[in-house]
Amino acid sequence: MNINRFLLVGAIVTLLGGCTLAPEYTRPAAPVPADWPTGAAYQETKSAVSAPTAEELPWREFFTDERLQKIIVTALNNNRDLRLAALNVERARAYYGIQRAEFLPTVQAVGSGSKERVPADLSTTGSARTAERYGVNLGISSWEIDFFGRIRSLKDRALEEYLATDEARRGAQILLVSTVAQAYLALAADREALKLVVSTLETQEASYKLIRKSYDVGLASKLDLRRAQSQVDAARGDVARYTQLAAQDENALNLLVGSPLPPALLPTELGRVSPPKEISPGLSSELLLRRPDVLAAEHRLKATNANIGAARAAFFPRISLTIAIGTASADLSGLFQSGSGTWSFAPQIIMPIFDARTWSAYDVTKVEREISVAQYEKAIQAAFREVADALAVQGTVNRQVAAQQSLVDAVAETYRLSQARYTRGIDSYLGVLDAQRSLYGAQHGLIALHMVRLVNQVTLYRVLGGGI
Repeated sequence: MNINRFLLVGAIVTLLGGCTLAPEYTRPAAPVPADWPTGAAYQETKSAVSAPTAEELPWREFFTDERLQKIIVTALNNNRDLRLAALNVERARAYYGIQRAEFLPTVQAVGSGSKERVPADLSTTGSARTAERYGVNLGISSWEIDFFGRIRSLKDRALEEYLATDEARRGAQILLVSTVAQAYLALAADREALKLVVSTLETQEASYKLIRKSYDVGLASKLDLRRAQSQVDAARGDVARYTQLAAQDENALNLLVGSPLPPALLPTELGRVSPPKEISPGLSSELLLRRPDVLAAEHRLKATNANIGAARAAFFPRISLTIAIGTASADLSGLFQSGSGTWSFAPQIIMPIFDARTWSAYDVTKVEREISVAQYEKAIQAAFREVADALAVQGTVNRQVAAQQSLVDAVAETYRLSQARYTRGIDSYLGVLDAQRSLYGAQHGLIALHMVRLVNQVTLYRVLGGGI
């Protein structure tokens, strides 16, 4: 009957011990403007407001290229960095389970036995004897009653650290998806550039052969022949360079995916890649607060806030209970006989009087909270800058592409006219060479701008939080 009372008192104290000394959490104000930047660089971004936001659009819907979708699926299954992130989440979850279990008593069953010879001068009977004791107990050992919320604060800290790790895993997944897409686009762009330089080399070699024939019959100068040869040699060097870049791009993509990709899944050129869907940046920068890295920083801030409660609780008494119920006997055969039952109830209270480390630990938790606030605000500022940069590219890249396309058309016509004038003997070959260089550079610039436009769409999707 008495032991039931003790258990009832322990349960009541435990229920009353649901308080916490952690300060009330208040989310810091975002240190960025509520609206996205405006100006000449952002004019074209206004037309995308009707499109879905990044978090509303899963990556399978955002990326429309079927081969890229298959590559991303393979990367999500095989990538080692993402696997490590997932394992970190499992570890944090296990730590949280350990800390949460501190609320529950540890029940143990203990069997013991001892035999001791007691000399005559120590024996109560005045003669030597052999003392035996056997016992079996079921009990709770040093169960701390969380009256001042120390364990609760530690549990809250473990929970927030677990949630921060889970957000980090989600951020790693979004980063992997976008990085794979960018590597895919880089490979497509370099393969298209390789086709361009191979085509240019063929044109240069054809021109060199014609000039060589003219030189052999005395219709072309040696200077024109050497100039044509220099263009052929330069084109050969570019072919080797872009062959190398395409191979390195493929290696990088294989590393991200975690296994070699079949050639059928690799892009042939940038122009054949299906572009991603348009997305909207939203009407307010408040959506940055839902980015995985920002959420992870906020969970870490909440963890340090809860840690203050544990540090404060260290100034107050710690109450623990040890309870045991069992049976004991001086004879092993009488261990479970009637009248051999035992019980024990041993409450303990530890009152801190002086420990300088407690005050220093409390100061540490307050400083850690301020550090977490600064890291949280920095994460928001970095996110705002990334989105603003991507929006600036989005607002101007179409104009750059249009201007570059016009330049390519103009230089191509210049090259055609220069070639015709040289063939008729009106101009020297120097004009043809100049037009060739200009056309070659303009075509490379157009490929680069097409890649910038596609890569920026992927970047904007990532910095706006993406979609799983």
